[in-house]
Amino acid sequence: MEAMNDDLASVNARIDRVNELLQRMLAEVAKTPSTHAIFVDAGYLYAAAGRLVAGTEDRRAFDLDAEGLIDALIDKARTIFADSRLLRVYWYDGARRRIHTAEQQTIAELPDVKVRLGNLNANNQQKGVDSLIRSDLESLARHRAISDAALLGGDEDLVSAVESAQGYGARVHLWGVEAPEGRNQADPLLWEVDSQRTFDLEFFKPYVSRRTAHAYEATGVARPGREDVRFVGAQIAAKWLAARGRESLVELLPGHPYLPGSVDQDLLVEAEGLLQYSLRGQADLRRALRDGFWEHLQSQY
Repeated sequence: MEAMNDDLASVNARIDRVNELLQRMLAEVAKTPSTHAIFVDAGYLYAAAGRLVAGTEDRRAFDLDAEGLIDALIDKARTIFADSRLLRVYWYDGARRRIHTAEQQTIAELPDVKVRLGNLNANNQQKGVDSLIRSDLESLARHRAISDAALLGGDEDLVSAVESAQGYGARVHLWGVEAPEGRNQADPLLWEVDSQRTFDLEFFKPYVSRRTAHAYEATGVARPGREDVRFVGAQIAAKWLAARGRESLVELLPGHPYLPGSVDQDLLVEAEGLLQYSLRGQADLRRALRDGFWEHLQSQY
């Protein structure tokens, strides 16, 4: 009997130890921040945003400020997933023989952005993009690298990608572009996701413009250099800081290197006025502008 009591006590001790380890593990999991990623089907984005803002799906007919738009999407995700951190933005596009275009190279150089390329056939149709999205979504969900996925796309072929991610416990949130009429996202995709959100004309207007002569360019002003634009960014930052005070600066700094959409748009408009030159579609100059803005703010902190 005494031996049985000793065995029982040993079993109870092991159970208590296991429970203690489980409680510690659960406590660690509870302290681990949620993580989200943004998945952008660029083919859908260009077609839908181009039709909404410029009235055409032909990429040759308009410019899309991918850097500004990516920052706006990151800012939107930060608001929606308030207690979560960004893993990265995945940008899926097509290219001949999967060789980056100059525009795709510029996007690939952005912080926290991963460009993934499918092929582009003779009819300029993307091939292999849906399978890339599925592979990344499934892998990240399976390894618990993300808890939430924001998917900007509309193709019914993405349903399997959504199902795969959800099967591993991730929540998938479908983001879309407002359609001038009807829908531009497949019903089965809308039915499958955990939530759906549509961004309207006002959201995309600052980032899409038709390729026509711009008022600033018509003046014959030469393209400014990066250092000139950086200096203008610093000037605007000084004015911004004087108007809003250090309290606003403290709120802005944790978001570095990203600016809230409203601040970024105000920065662009004011800089174009000072330079008398359009920075739309000029990714390198837009980056120099933001760099100058941030450098001045950080020097004052």
